[in-house]
Amino acid sequence: MSRRTKWSLAIILLVVAGIAVSSMAAARRGAAPVEVRLDEVSARDLVSIVTASGRIEAKTKVDISADITGRITRIAVREGDFVTKGQFLLQIDPAQYESIVARTEALLASSEASLVQSRTNRDQAQRGLNRALELQKAGTALISQEAVEQAQQQFDVASATFQSTTAQVSQSRASLQEAKDNLAKTRLTSPISGRVVRLNVEEGEVAVPGTFSRETGLLMTIADLTVILAKVKVDETDVVKLEINDSVQVEIDAFPDTSFSGRVTEISNSAQLTAAATGDRAVDFDVEITLDNPPSDIRPDLSTTARIITETRNQVLSVPIIALTVRAHEDLPNEFKAAGQPAGKGVDREGVFLVRNGVATFVPVRIGIAGDEFFEVLEGVQRGDSIVAGPYQAVRDMKDSARVKPTPIAAAGRTP
Repeated sequence: MSRRTKWSLAIILLVVAGIAVSSMAAARRGAAPVEVRLDEVSARDLVSIVTASGRIEAKTKVDISADITGRITRIAVREGDFVTKGQFLLQIDPAQYESIVARTEALLASSEASLVQSRTNRDQAQRGLNRALELQKAGTALISQEAVEQAQQQFDVASATFQSTTAQVSQSRASLQEAKDNLAKTRLTSPISGRVVRLNVEEGEVAVPGTFSRETGLLMTIADLTVILAKVKVDETDVVKLEINDSVQVEIDAFPDTSFSGRVTEISNSAQLTAAATGDRAVDFDVEITLDNPPSDIRPDLSTTARIITETRNQVLSVPIIALTVRAHEDLPNEFKAAGQPAGKGVDREGVFLVRNGVATFVPVRIGIAGDEFFEVLEGVQRGDSIVAGPYQAVRDMKDSARVKPTPIAAAGRTP
């Protein structure tokens, strides 16, 4: 192919491409404007909130369990009763433990009698040894060496027997004290003042120690309801926003149309791993919220939702959350770039569609805190700028430099 022919083909291709581009531009100019909801960038008061769910618990509660095995012969309280510290709660059959106390008392008495006898034998052996040593000093003819050695041996045996009997007495006393302690454990009293919030047993059942299972040995639970907590689980992405003493609004399902104030009093340092519905393991942190004025008839284990206020902003520039979108954007030389935001051609950037003269142009922005309906805008737009604020599908599908027109108020349902 000659050079002239090549140039001719190139010119033809350029002409065709130019016609195509012109046709596309004309088509875009001739396309019907997209109906959108418009909003102005304006100053608003914003509150950043972390929402979490959990249950109501008492700050102080005690699980009453059995330390010994026995049949329950009497229960002096019912679930819901208020008890004071030291009040009698439950009786386990003491007959077996009373007999053990009587037996160990008899063994102690026998051991003490043996101790008296062994002490007497030791003292007598001591006197015999002393006489033998005096006779030996007076003259070897009065007592033989063998007799002296026998006296010494008798004394050593008596002393060892006395020490053994003394140890037996100590052992018997310890056994008696253990038996008395076990007997005392048959009568359970309340360690705190509070309300019986759980009663797991009835008279006639056998109480067993919860050596291998806490639930197995649990008899009842007493809670001090003067200080009430809302224990909620906060996702790992939100827990870093929380601080001690953050204000909280708590809603309890059992008390509809009512919210209670509180504050964050504890944030766990380790996470609780739970299986999510997607099969992944969700990472949640336990957060304790102390209620300021809980209702008098509140109960543990009630479901609750907490709205934790992490930050507030007064009269800051903001845009509707629905207006924020992500687009591949090529930075211009003097254009705003967020700190840490990658730059370059085709990089995804957060931004809004700024409307001027009926044309929507994508503008990157840097956002701050998020309120319920609005994002704080730190850079990228100015107060009074008109932006596309909905509907969602229109914002999602919108192209840069698209023609737009406001949605009629009637069709928009008067939604701002």
